[in-house]
Amino acid sequence: MMKQFLLFFALIFISTINTKAQTAEISGDAFAHTYSIVARDAKTGEMVVGVQSHWFSVGPLVAWGKSGVGVVATQSFVNPAFGPEGLKLLDQGYTPEEAVESLINNDEGRDFRQLAILGKSGDNAAYTGQKCVAEAEHLNGDNFSVQANMMLNDEVVPAMAEAFVENANLPLAERVIAVLKAAQDAGGDIRGKQSAALIVVGPDKVEEVWKDKKIDLRVDDHENPIEELDRLLKTARAYEFMNRGDLAMEEGNVEKALEEYGTAESMFPDNLEMRFWKAVALANSDRLDEAKQIFDRIFEEDENWRTMLKRLPKAGLIDVSEEEMEMLTE
Repeated sequence: MMKQFLLFFALIFISTINTKAQTAEISGDAFAHTYSIVARDAKTGEMVVGVQSHWFSVGPLVAWGKSGVGVVATQSFVNPAFGPEGLKLLDQGYTPEEAVESLINNDEGRDFRQLAILGKSGDNAAYTGQKCVAEAEHLNGDNFSVQANMMLNDEVVPAMAEAFVENANLPLAERVIAVLKAAQDAGGDIRGKQSAALIVVGPDKVEEVWKDKKIDLRVDDHENPIEELDRLLKTARAYEFMNRGDLAMEEGNVEKALEEYGTAESMFPDNLEMRFWKAVALANSDRLDEAKQIFDRIFEEDENWRTMLKRLPKAGLIDVSEEEMEMLTE
């Protein structure tokens, strides 16, 4: 009887030591208990990571991507090395499944990890460690993988997958916003909401590092991070038209610039800068009376834009005479 007792005690002791050893492997790792999606647009080849968590600034921890290579989401007790290392393995020719297997097999904290990798062809693989906090699971589909841990219920991941499939008509970034909203509507993170992020990379490799991410948005701390992420995406879309307007101005295509600026303004009519550059385009196309009406309303709200307008001739951004400039700024 005494021998059996001693054996039982020894087994408990060994089990406790093993548990402490495993926990030690993740003791310094950041939390990112969360839900996320990695996905590809079959039409454009763009790839995306979308994520939300009740944790400060989840984006830099979870979301990784490289144009022409793939995207990675690393979460739960985060091993941040999975991001750059996963992309490196994809770039070396590993399949997503091989990359996941290689990373997980070389990580002693594997039981606490959650990882998803998607390559440029849309192939994807995911892993959920057996000690990720419930509810925790992943689901792989055609050109996407959705994964979550520490959810309120087991309906979150299926809701994400369904939303991705049902919103195939949307651009990829907007499609992922719909997925994140579906996750939240299904219950989301059991702790609530705090931060979110969205990155989109292209189908082809780029030489200039600043062109690598086509969209890179973060909400580090907000009471409604997905709604804020949605707002930022809409703003980013509007500024895409502003950028096209700027390019048209550089090329001397005033009518094209006017069209692009007008589209941006229609998306955000209260944005003074969008209205300002539309007025500049009008002035450059000799539609001075229309331009002045817009400028006057802008100056009533903020006098700094009057000073700004006076500086444009020297920069070559507006082509009007001194008399015309005086008329526009009086």
